[in-house]
Formats: sequence, C-alpha cells, structure tokens
Amino acid sequence: MAASPQIHPLAVTRTGAVVRLRLDRPTLHNAFDAGLIAALTAALEQIARDATVRVVVLEGSGASFSAGADLNWMRGMASASEAENRDDALALARLMRTLDELPKPTVARVQGAAFGGGVGLVACCDIAIGVPEAKFGLTESKLGLLPAVISPYVIAAIGPREARRWFATAEIFDAATALRIGLLHEVVAADALDAAVERQVSWLLKAGPHAAASAKRLVARVAGGVDRDRLDADNADLIAALRVSEEGQEGLSAFLDKRAPRWAKD
Repeated sequence: MAASPQIHPLAVTRTGAVVRLRLDRPTLHNAFDAGLIAALTAALEQIARDATVRVVVLEGSGASFSAGADLNWMRGMASASEAENRDDALALARLMRTLDELPKPTVARVQGAAFGGGVGLVACCDIAIGVPEAKFGLTESKLGLLPAVISPYVIAAIGPREARRWFATAEIFDAATALRIGLLHEVVAADALDAAVERQVSWLLKAGPHAAASAKRLVARVAGGVDRDRLDADNADLIAALRVSEEGQEGLSAFLDKRAPRWAKD
C-alpha cells in the first residue's frame, strides 16, 4: 500500500486504482470547517483529473462519520455578514457538487453518526454502506436554518416526501430508517463493514472504467433537467439569509449558549 502524507484534516491513501479519503478530525467527530471543506474539495478535484484512479472510498476517523458543522466555525459564521455567509455556503456547495459529479464511482463507508453536511456527503456518494449503530439527522431546523446547500443531493437520495419530514422535524433516525428511505444501500454489522465496502469496490473494478465513471452522468442526464448553477446560487442565497435572520441568529445563539431557542416547546 502506498500512502501519501496526511493532509490535515484529511488523510489520503491509495492502493492501486482505489483512493480512500478519510475525514480526520476524530476528536471533533469529523465536523466541517473551512479547512476541511477546502481540503476535501481540492483532493476530489485532483482525483477527477487522475485517469489512473478508478474508485474512491469516503470514510471518517473515530466514532463518527461526520457530525456536520464545527462549533467554532458556526460561531464565526453566526457573526458574519450575509455576503460572507453566502460565500461560505457556496464553498460547501462546490464541495458537494464536486463529490456528486466526480467522474469516478464513490463509496461511503459510514461507521458512525452523520449529521447535517455529513448526510450530504453520504447522499453525494454513489454507494453508501453503514452499520446498524449509525445515526443520522438533518438537524438544521432546530437552529432556525435549513439544509439548503445539501438539499439537491439529499432529496435525490431519499425523495421529496421523506425530505419534507426530515428537513422540518430535525429528528434523529437510525440506520434501518436510512436504508428504508434510500440514504443507505446496505446495512451490515460493524465487523463486516470493511468486507462489504471491498465487495462493492471489487464489483466497480470489474466494470468497464468508462462505463462505471459515466453511470452517474447518465442518471443525472435522464433524471435531471435542472440548472445546477442557478440552484447552487439560490440555495446559497437562502441559507445566507436564514443565518443572518432573527430566527437564525436566535437558533445559533441558543445552540452555542447550550440553551433552548425561544420557539422551542417541551
């Protein structure tokens, strides 16, 4: 196995034609901040240009796959302007779109919890395999926000009807529910997770490289018809406006202060 030097906060490992990208902030449950977003986007863009890469596995270090937004990052964005929040949202949109449109098949290895943007990463991967203990949540509405930036990918994975429920309620759901609604393709015991991921990788390596890489473009072309640039811009506008709104400010402040927001009811 050949390993590249660790790119903090992302570890990149390559074995033959397979690259593994590991979110590597385990003490922070692999939460997003500007550094992780930039590192993961740059790694994906480099992989996209490398014709010798056939498959990408996305995984997390430690107990969680990804807990969504980093607390300190959220604190900074809560006091930022609407324009700064829009730029921040567009950086996340670029990451999600780069992963979603990556011209290589992708497999998400979900060994633990995925919340917010972590759910977005799972939804952007072509194949997602998780363990029964994994928990999921689109928890933004608790903060007076919405998962706007990741919404195209989550809705594509679970469908509009399910999205309306989980976006509005911010409920936590288990791996069995994630499997039922389409966020996960397979749920296996923790000690069988690596074997299940490797099984999918082996199938992908048996497929024609061009065919496997082109499959998602075919699906997008048949199912799509959406102006992706306009959608990214509109979603960035929405989340930026929500973050600086009275409700968004109250939700973020309550979260950071570890108290219930004013609208919360027992």
